[in-house]
Parts: sequence; structure tokens; C-alpha cells
Amino acid sequence: MNTYLFDFDGTLVDSMPVFVRSMLRILDENGIAYGDDIVKIITPLGMLGTADYFMKIGVDMSKEKIIRCMKDYMLEEYFYNIPAKANVISVLNELKARGADLYVLTASPHITLDACLKRLGIFDIFTNVWSCDDFNTTKANPEIYKMAAQKMGKSVGEILFLDDNLNADETAKKAGMLVCGVYDSSSREYENEIRAVSDYYICDFNELLEISFEK
Repeated sequence: MNTYLFDFDGTLVDSMPVFVRSMLRILDENGIAYGDDIVKIITPLGMLGTADYFMKIGVDMSKEKIIRCMKDYMLEEYFYNIPAKANVISVLNELKARGADLYVLTASPHITLDACLKRLGIFDIFTNVWSCDDFNTTKANPEIYKMAAQKMGKSVGEILFLDDNLNADETAKKAGMLVCGVYDSSSREYENEIRAVSDYYICDFNELLEISFEK
């Protein structure tokens, strides 16, 4: 059986513009300067990790208040507006029909993650849907991929991990997973680097149906 582990933001749903706006709004409101690589840095960290990073670079707020702001800024969009990326729903249904085992591992919290997947009608397609919060670490830590594999009852090398973020793809690869980079406009400047670290790369979800990695 093929086993897939999907990122959420920028991979399954077209949410990166909302995510980025919400995160950077906190820095802007607090007068904190940031570099062009800020999105690359924070995307794999989850809310807890991003809050820690924001405090490190000078946001004078408690972690709890930063996280509350993040959730407030993003909640409405995830609940009502954010769409699935092109062909995601049909491809997930086809993979499930072929007997694939589907999972999600994302930096997003369950409050936005679960609501969005349920609204799109694909929550129940997945065997399990995990937030980084469930593992008390981030996707920048290789151990999270090993822990996820253990929960799946698989070795890391049997799992295809799909993500649009370079750091996450690099880390999953180091952990021993097969990696499929996913094109997203928010990470297009890193496309060549993502291709270099990935076993596969897709620009459209339909391409996933052509990938076979059963051993």
C-alpha cells in the first residue's frame, strides 16, 4: 500500500498568502524588521515555533498573546474562504480509491486545519491529520518525521512526504523519507533548490497519479 504524508498550507490548500499576511502583520504592528527569507524561516515552525522566533527577534509580547493574535487573524479565512489547490480533491479521492493510506502533517493548528479540511469535504479521506502541536516539535526537526512514521506503523523510507517548503523537504529527506516537492507561488524562488533535494516534484496535483513508489 502506498503511504502519503501531506503538508497542508501551500500543498493541499491555497492558504500561504493568508498565512504570510497573518504572520507578518504581527511583525509590522510591532515595528520589527525582517529579511526576504522570513517566509522560508517561519513556515515549518508552526505557531509555537514562530511565536518563539518572533520573541527572539524582538516582538515584546508573551508567547500566548502572539499565538492568540495569529489565530484571530487567520481563523475566519480558514473557516470560510481558503480553497483547495487545483485538482487536489479529485486526486486525493483517486489515491484513496487505489488503496493509498493518506495522512497530513502540518504546522497549522487543529482549530484552522480541521475546520478547513471538513469544509472542503476531505477530512475523512485521511487516516490521520496531525498538527506539529501533536508532537510538541516542528517540521524543522527530523524526529517529527520518524515519530509520524512510527504512528503509521511504517518505516520512514516507505512514506512519500509532500511539501512546498524547502526547509521541510530538506528535513524530511534527512529523516529518511521519500520526498515530493510541490510547486506553490509562495516558494517559487526556491523551486530549483526544492527539486534538488526531492525525489519527485509536481507542479499540478494530477502529476501525483503518475508517481509510483511501492516497494
